[in-house]
Order: sequence, then structure tokens, then C-alpha cells
Amino acid sequence: MKGTIIMINQNDWRLTNQRNYLFEKQLKHVYFQKHSESWDHEHCEFCNETICDDKKMEYCTIDNYHWICENCFNDFKDMFKWTVV
Repeated sequence: MKGTIIMINQNDWRLTNQRNYLFEKQLKHVYFQKHSESWDHEHCEFCNETICDDKKMEYCTIDNYHWICENCFNDFKDMFKWTVV
């Protein structure tokens, strides 16, 4: 629904200790690229969804180390105060 605000429960099953390393981080919105033939995917830091599609943009930290799927980004962007650069 347009204009609907979704409040994420602090007890959401996807929340573990991400606040320790993802709070107020800068993220980039990019297409996934394989690092090598043996390293062909990542996983969302929240829901563990496989991120491997080079045709769908996802979010990652500036160093490409932590990945966040589009759904989890939208759910947690306010709570984690991310900045997209």
C-alpha cells in the first residue's frame, strides 16, 4: 500500500547482532558481480537470501563485504540509519 509505514518489531527473527557492524553504515546499491568462479554468491545479512543475480540491484557495504537484499534494506533502513552513496 502506498504511504503505509511498516514498523519492524525489535524481536524480528532476522535481527541478530547486525547492529554491531551495520549501524549507520554507508551502503551502495549495485548489481552483484562474481568474485571468482568458486565465489559466485553472497547472502543477505538479515534473511540469508542468496544474492547472485547480476540483473537485480542489491545493497552492500562500501567494501563489498556485507550484503543486504532489497526487502531487508527497505525493512531496516530507518532502524539502522543507512546512507546510500
